[in-house]
Amino acid sequence: MTQTITQTLAALAVAGAFTATALSGAKPVESVEHVATLRSARAAHTATTLPSGHVLIVGGMATGGASLATVELFDPSNNTVAQVASLAEPRAGHTATLLPDGRVLVTGGYNGEYLRSVEVFDPAQGRFVAAGLLAEGRSGHTATLLPNGRILLTGGVGPGWTFLRSAEVYDPATGRSESVGAMSVPRESHTATLLADGRVAIIGGHRGRRPNMEVYRSMETFSPQTGRFEAAGTLATPRHKHDAITLTDGRVLVIGGADRSDRVHFATTEIYDPRTGAIQPGPTMASRRYKIAGTSVRLPGGQVLITSGARAAELLDPGTGAFREVRGQFPAAYRFAAAALLRDGDVVITGGYSDTNENTAEVWRFRRGSPR
Repeated sequence: MTQTITQTLAALAVAGAFTATALSGAKPVESVEHVATLRSARAAHTATTLPSGHVLIVGGMATGGASLATVELFDPSNNTVAQVASLAEPRAGHTATLLPDGRVLVTGGYNGEYLRSVEVFDPAQGRFVAAGLLAEGRSGHTATLLPNGRILLTGGVGPGWTFLRSAEVYDPATGRSESVGAMSVPRESHTATLLADGRVAIIGGHRGRRPNMEVYRSMETFSPQTGRFEAAGTLATPRHKHDAITLTDGRVLVIGGADRSDRVHFATTEIYDPRTGAIQPGPTMASRRYKIAGTSVRLPGGQVLITSGARAAELLDPGTGAFREVRGQFPAAYRFAAAALLRDGDVVITGGYSDTNENTAEVWRFRRGSPR
């Protein structure tokens, strides 16, 4: 239920979540519009903005569950899609990380096997090349670019449907990945967020399958200096299949997710302050959302766009401290979609699957609009 402005600001003042600014004056008219169609319907894929401004859309799961090797390139200048060189191995549930030199690192994933293989897309050559092996095969893991240019990979699921505590650091300069200190618990469907001080916050997730699934409240941080994880606080709500993103002031917004049944989805958010270790309630979204990891985007002005998991996108305005729905609706509440920030401040949103397990090939574009 939508709160009044007075109620919202009062709640956020207690939580210390945001500082309110004037609510008057011109406001943008944002919208989400359908702009293109992919060659392949896909979910659990990745979308990465290249230095050229194009968006690389990699792999994922086809309707029916097969993993895809196909790769597509979205051109935001004219909203067109072209197929480009394929992966060496089909993969879904992988990660894609933009490296400082403009290449894209693709790690792990699943195609009937839990993959150790690493591939790199070179925009200059327009193709993928093999780039070494992970220490362990893993899917549903996280990958975080560290300040030193290496990539931290945490958790996920490995061979034998094993939930992984392990973590490793991959070095693009050598193509080697080395194990580092393990997390306190095995985690899948968790998030990993780079903090301002170079640490990585690992939040929530689960281990096990129903009826023996355990969903976590726990958080921990990884230090690149020590190579170890340390406990970092406790969420108010156990959650997995959520998202997390840094705010402009360095705090982390934890968004949505689900309980162990996957039938209760959350509209709630929480805010973690890494300077104090405090975790406080954040503003409530208009819609309940889960299976949304990696689909929240911080816009250049500091707003946070929540793109998937419901029929409408939402914007969190740091001025008002409240969410508002964006004009334009999706045909379904797509899960495991992918989103990428464009150079002009728009956002492209691709794929995902519906509650009837039908993948979509559609491409949408969030437009910032103009003052009204």
